[in-house]
Order: sequence, then structure tokens, then C-alpha cells
Amino acid sequence: MGASISSSVSEKSIHQFTVKDSSGKEVDLSVYQGKVLLVVNVASKCGFTESNYTQLTELYRKYKDQGFVILAFPCNQFLYQEPGTSQDAHQFACTRFKAEYPVFQKVRVNGQNAAPVYKFLKSKKPSFFGSRIKWNFTKFLVGKDGQVIDRYGTTVPPLSIQKDIEKALAQVL
Repeated sequence: MGASISSSVSEKSIHQFTVKDSSGKEVDLSVYQGKVLLVVNVASKCGFTESNYTQLTELYRKYKDQGFVILAFPCNQFLYQEPGTSQDAHQFACTRFKAEYPVFQKVRVNGQNAAPVYKFLKSKKPSFFGSRIKWNFTKFLVGKDGQVIDRYGTTVPPLSIQKDIEKALAQVL
């Protein structure tokens, strides 16, 4: 399964992708060149929502001035835990958790119709059990050069990866 995904991904960097923001406007991810990214599939009605959103906001506030950005992609693939619109998900993150980082349009992270950026991320860092994303709040740390550094599962608290973020921020291109 993982081999078919990686063979279909021709992009060499996350910066080669264009995605849509929560209102449907295209965003070229090349605007994040030179930044360290944490790409997360989020959901508003998940048991991990409170802890992840709270810690993501804390991480963003702590490191944003050093060139760190969180890219949140709402996803409704796991027990329909992001049932509203993309704008609803954006509003939820910004109002309830004071998210100041970008929240994009809802995407699929698995299957044939998975967002191309997620096909790329999974092909670069499959998990121990293959490339499939198992649940909400799977996190991908991406370096300033657009390469995937690491992948963290749902149960890994965002604050526990601070050392990895700091190491990525310290890297010189």
C-alpha cells in the first residue's frame, strides 16, 4: 500500500503544493519556505481535541517569532468528528482555542481522494504500520527546506515535541 502512494508523488518538497484556506482561496505553500511547519489533521469533536488544540496554540505562541508555523487541516474521515464546514472548523479553532495559525479547507487524509499534500507527507514518513493516518491529530514536522523531519501519532502531545521543533528551527539552510 505505501509503495503505490510514494510512486504517485512527484513533488520533492511541501513548498510545491497549493492548498485552499477555509474560505476556498488558494494558498501556495511556497510562502512557508524557510519556516518550520507542523502539519496537523484536526477535528473539533474528538477526544483529543481539547489537549491538542490547547497545546498547539501554546507551541505556536512560543515559537512563531522564530519562524514556526502550524498548518491545520480539518478532516472528517475519523468517525465524522469534523462535521461542519471548513469555515466552521476555522471559527471553532480561532474562537475556542485562540488559534492564530492557518486553518485550511477540510481534506481527506487517506484513500484515493486524499489531498495531494497528505499523499506527499505520508510517502515521506510512513508509520510503523504503513502510510495510512490512523486518527485525528497526526502531526508531521517539516523543516525549513520543505522536507518531512518526523511524524507523530495522535497520542503524542504537541508539547512533547518541543525539542524537535527547536532543533529544526536551529538548522541553517
